[in-house]
Amino acid sequence: MTPLLEVSGLHVAVDGAEILRGVDLVVGQGEIHALMGPNGSGKSTLANTVLGNPAYQVTAGTVRLRGSDVTTWAPDVRAKAGMFLAFQYPEEISGVSVTQFLRQAVSARVGEERSALEIRLSMTQWMDRLGMDPAFAERHLNEGFSGGEKKRNEILQMALLQPDLAVLDETDSGLDIDALAVVAKGVQSVRQDRPAMGVLVVTHYTKILELLRPDVVHVMVDGRLVERGGSELAQRLERQGYEAWRR
Repeated sequence: MTPLLEVSGLHVAVDGAEILRGVDLVVGQGEIHALMGPNGSGKSTLANTVLGNPAYQVTAGTVRLRGSDVTTWAPDVRAKAGMFLAFQYPEEISGVSVTQFLRQAVSARVGEERSALEIRLSMTQWMDRLGMDPAFAERHLNEGFSGGEKKRNEILQMALLQPDLAVLDETDSGLDIDALAVVAKGVQSVRQDRPAMGVLVVTHYTKILELLRPDVVHVMVDGRLVERGGSELAQRLERQGYEAWRR
């Protein structure tokens, strides 16, 4: 079966400095993969490159979605094809409500206009599932949001956009245990509706992995994937850190 996501021999530079040094990664349909590593190891670089951030220059290798080479595709084209990135630091957009943003995003994703009523109904259902105040829908996107609200909003976007592949770039960063549980529950709720959706979780911490139970854990050090295993690998990292893989 063709993998959902296949990263092959990926080398990536930022401002002329090589960050990723030959990354190979395969995510199958319905799988949850976790990517762990120390600060500066290249985890967020991989997440941004997979989604086509133009600040990250691919110098070698490919990124494929369901067998199609998307390495040169623009971010919006990848999003329409079913790829989604939950940002570590979501941007504020003044003057644009959450509802307006999601109506435009969903319409672009499905290739036809969606009514405000249709979007509001879907939002209301998902905000209830995510424990969000309905008034949230009229607030300007991420403006004045707490860290937890920003992360819940990312999961709300994922729920409405219905991606085939979701990349969560340190979505658990800065969350207390209650907010973390809500985010993890939201991811699992989306996966219940879309069991074939693949998820790549970029994280420093094991707590969200205890809630999401990944199929595969990858370790990245100095721009390379140096180990892979099951959930026991995450527990080993919690106890021992990354020294065993440093050169």
